[in-house]
Amino acid sequence: MDFALSDEQELLRQSARDFLTRECPTSFVREVTRSPDGFSRALHHRMAEMGWNGLVVPEKFGGLGLSLLDLTVLLEEMGRCVLPGPFFSSMLATLVLGQVGSTAHKKEWLPRLASGDAVGTVALFEEDEQVDPAGVKMRCTSTRTGYRLHGTKMFVNDAHIADFVIGAFRSRGQGEVGVNLFLVRLDTPGVSVLPLQNIDQTRRPCEVAFKNVDIPKSARLADENHGWKVAQRLIDAACVGLAADSLGGAERALELSVEYAKTREQFGRPIGSFQAMKHMAAEMVSDIEPARSLLWYAAYAYDHEPRRAPLAAAMAKARLSDVYSRVTNRAVQMHGGIGFTWEHDMHLWFKRALWNRTAFGDPDLQRERVAELAGF
Repeated sequence: MDFALSDEQELLRQSARDFLTRECPTSFVREVTRSPDGFSRALHHRMAEMGWNGLVVPEKFGGLGLSLLDLTVLLEEMGRCVLPGPFFSSMLATLVLGQVGSTAHKKEWLPRLASGDAVGTVALFEEDEQVDPAGVKMRCTSTRTGYRLHGTKMFVNDAHIADFVIGAFRSRGQGEVGVNLFLVRLDTPGVSVLPLQNIDQTRRPCEVAFKNVDIPKSARLADENHGWKVAQRLIDAACVGLAADSLGGAERALELSVEYAKTREQFGRPIGSFQAMKHMAAEMVSDIEPARSLLWYAAYAYDHEPRRAPLAAAMAKARLSDVYSRVTNRAVQMHGGIGFTWEHDMHLWFKRALWNRTAFGDPDLQRERVAELAGF
């Protein structure tokens, strides 16, 4: 069995690292996070020119037609540089459109997403942040010409700069049956967006309010019998993507800590020569390396083994969330007092780890899902 990435994937990894090292240093990340939108359109379009925005868009709609595993390789590199902006949320919307969008939706949006001229996002969660069908309470009602939406979605990433949102809305019941998915343009009358405060300024969650919003029948992507199944597959993809971001971030935090330990001297010798520092670095390595195989398998399963994909995605998200949190915590300790300051860059990865941990279900929820799916 071959457990390595393909030559093409390794080339993608290296080209992404070279590009992001040059175009997205931490000085640029800080500059973008201080801006009102937290978004660099110039960088977004340069990434589109690299083909990244269309990575999972079918070729006939202007993309590369690659897999989630290929996207995972790219997201890992983006996690290394704590890339700010809407790339991740827009990729989730792109995946859903590619899987269940109508031909008209695909023709309208996929080429624009691939070229960087449009940004999409997803809206699954509400005030209680439940990551299950019962968490979808916001109602949709049928009208003569389509549907009417009324209520509020919370923690909708990058909605303040997005062109459309793919949201989950309930037509009846409380369980899986009754959840519909709609594509709603964010300039539709009655839709309002309010950016929220977030510990990680590289991610910008928003509150999206729908006040008697009328949409046409063609806006529905998945009906009440299939909506939650599509939403759950979206959540699985998000878990894999966040695990990839977490792996890349953990790797970079380890590298920065080792570099610092080699140069920072105490008592006339580098602090990396002290046994306690060596142990912390070794623990970080032992956390990171086994988690890598969980991530790669979860991405592979999403593409090729859909029955096993939910379990693999939950395992990867649970493990990598814990790993990223532990590694960045140790990294701050290894840097000593300076690691706690705003002036040092380590806080960028530390805060990203906190956000990744809770987004789309924290490790405790993911472990409960693992137990349920495994039949324990």
